[in-house]
Amino acid sequence: MEDAATPASGSLPALGSHEECCPIQLLPQDSLHHIFSQLPLRQVLASRCVCRLFRRVLDSPPFLAFLPPLPLLALRHPHRHAPPRPSALHAFDPAHGQWLRFPLSFLPFPSSSPVTASPSLLYLWADPADPKHPSKSLVLCNPLTRSYRVLPQLGSAWSRHGTVLAAPTGHVLLLAELAALWYSPGSPQWLTFSLNLPSKPRSPVLVADAVYALCDVGSPWRSQWKLFSCRLPELGGPRGWDRLERHEWGDVFDILKRPRLVRGRGDGRVLMVGGLRSSFAVDAPCSTVLILRLDLGTLEWDEAGRMPLEMYRCFGGSGAAGGTNKVKVFGGDGRVWFSGKKVRGKLVMWEEDEEVDKGGVVGGGGKWRWVDGVPGYGDGVYRGFNVAKRGLTRLKGEWVDGLDSVWLTEFVLQLITFGQSDNFMAASQLVFLVDYKSASAVAS
Repeated sequence: MEDAATPASGSLPALGSHEECCPIQLLPQDSLHHIFSQLPLRQVLASRCVCRLFRRVLDSPPFLAFLPPLPLLALRHPHRHAPPRPSALHAFDPAHGQWLRFPLSFLPFPSSSPVTASPSLLYLWADPADPKHPSKSLVLCNPLTRSYRVLPQLGSAWSRHGTVLAAPTGHVLLLAELAALWYSPGSPQWLTFSLNLPSKPRSPVLVADAVYALCDVGSPWRSQWKLFSCRLPELGGPRGWDRLERHEWGDVFDILKRPRLVRGRGDGRVLMVGGLRSSFAVDAPCSTVLILRLDLGTLEWDEAGRMPLEMYRCFGGSGAAGGTNKVKVFGGDGRVWFSGKKVRGKLVMWEEDEEVDKGGVVGGGGKWRWVDGVPGYGDGVYRGFNVAKRGLTRLKGEWVDGLDSVWLTEFVLQLITFGQSDNFMAASQLVFLVDYKSASAVAS
């Protein structure tokens, strides 16, 4: 029996056991990238199983950069309903209307609570496994690789009063009332900076290389909110925080009750959400929830959305004073979520108009809808944070121990059995938490 012909050095491997080269193997890699980029993610994942050539092409960093954004909403555990040892993270895929479940049972901590995410990692506050060290620690976790890393030790006050902001580069910023902590990947300790702000920063958001936050500059009897910003390279420097204000803004901060900042689409917009006051009186009731949008390039505000009255009434906002205190606001990347005790088991989602992101007409009302089937936490009020993959991101010092193939196979099968064949596409959502070097194993 004669030996099969050996491919010339540098040629593409044959498809399966066939001796003849398949015509598609003769195409340059750029052409293959263009072809596969036209397919839905479900077909892309399935194509990886065809042959080694397809797997190598679809695993390459240039092709992974073609993948579209995959935003998810991850729920935080209400404080009084946090399980002693959370077994899963619940996340919602707005594109397909599905709730996903990411197991966290591999974490060894007595209790933990997810607080935010970067494009490839989940951040949690965790109680120490060793009772000799009572302070909570901030933990970076990758559910797909079942790996975690404990960041340098912090005092318990930071977990109770600090806000965690995670940058795509792997850096972490922790803001409290008087100081800020900064962590660089691989560093043995946190850097401490004085904030020099008039009050504790409210709902800070990270946009590009700057932090934006609201501060109360009013009196003990009446709040007066102002917008402050600081570029990350200037944190702790002589310039520090700038107070952003324009004469043209008028009373933009006075018309909202308990305003909060939310990151808008892209790196050029910030949303401010709050109850629309019916008058400027201190105890004036609110008529609905208003969403304002700030263009960071022009520093101009416009109205982005207004909650429909029938939705607002479901939160108990019937015009009584303090009605909007019952509405919790969170989100990012052009999506704002609302929860409240009056609407158990569901959320309201507002999505910024795509035309605005494409340079179209500004001032649209956005899209409002109810989201049902929220995993129950008794009568707790839901809170959450956005998780979104944005292109090819590698974190300095990120570890990849390899995927547990048995666990991952069971998890993907669980997604498939949600009830619809198209739910296999939900497996593609796993990319948001996995380093792209090992993300390819999702379809293995």
